[in-house]
Amino acid sequence: MVNRGWLLDLVGRTAAVANGATVSVELGEGDPNIQADTVAAWCSRTGNTLVGVRDNIATVRRGPAHDAMAELPADQVPGTRLWMYTNFDCNLACDYCCVRSSPQSERRALGIDRIRQLASEAVQAGVSELLLTGGEPFLLPDIDKVVAVCTAVLPTTLLTNGMLFKGRRLEALQRMDRERLTLQISLDSATPEVHDSHRGRGSWARAVAGMRLAIAEGFRVKVAATLAPEHSDQRLPFHAFLDSLGIARQDQVIRALAHRGVAESGLELTLESLIPEVTITADGVYWHPVSADHDDQLVTADIFPLAEAIGEVQRRFTEQRAYASAAAQWFPCS
Repeated sequence: MVNRGWLLDLVGRTAAVANGATVSVELGEGDPNIQADTVAAWCSRTGNTLVGVRDNIATVRRGPAHDAMAELPADQVPGTRLWMYTNFDCNLACDYCCVRSSPQSERRALGIDRIRQLASEAVQAGVSELLLTGGEPFLLPDIDKVVAVCTAVLPTTLLTNGMLFKGRRLEALQRMDRERLTLQISLDSATPEVHDSHRGRGSWARAVAGMRLAIAEGFRVKVAATLAPEHSDQRLPFHAFLDSLGIARQDQVIRALAHRGVAESGLELTLESLIPEVTITADGVYWHPVSADHDDQLVTADIFPLAEAIGEVQRRFTEQRAYASAAAQWFPCS
């Protein structure tokens, strides 16, 4: 038996607000599923939108659903880019690694079979770019084959520290598709001091050598720096140095330090503060690559079908934005 008092309250409150505004009411006693179904049915009949039901409180938006994704630039729509963590082990132990990679980390490889299936499903799922990251992907003995199954279907970016381009790994690099692959190499400063203080002595020189080699091999090279607030003065010399190497300005990325993984400080990144970038690891689907080793941003353990995984991220993003809007209503004091 549905208690109609709260429903009448909801009807009255909704009628009293403008289109696009939201109202919330506490549901009555009874089966919460029946109560939620009642609200959903009423919204369907009246042209309103059920934002959701949490803790026995229903939130309704007057009028049709708000399309949160329509407001995003095309390249930021969740699922446009697909991130894949090829592995989590690394030859470095950076002191701000967001996913706690190091030489001691378990590999937790996604594996070429799953990567092949993800790549094959990606286009139909609306993906336009694949990104492979780690850990350090060049530790994988089959990294050239992993890259090949990706570049065969979509433009691909491979993130690396650029330090392992020797011997069989150099040969693997040379087998990769220069037309479809971009290498993104990590470098934090124009001189060794800052970079090496976070990534290890001698790592700057080896990374720069890797960049020069990749450019000489004919690859497009992007460079990404992680800068803590105390190193903000490194921006101008960093850009000038990369200019001197021939790295295009649009390929020079500077990102803030995130308080994730082993980092002791940085930006606090939550589901609410991040526009999602669908990220796949051996453990499941995550909200964003910066949090791909954190349970609070695990969306689902089910990687396949990829379209359903992307759809779930989009659904949660839309719901989250609707709740954020509901919480941001004008509260007049005069």
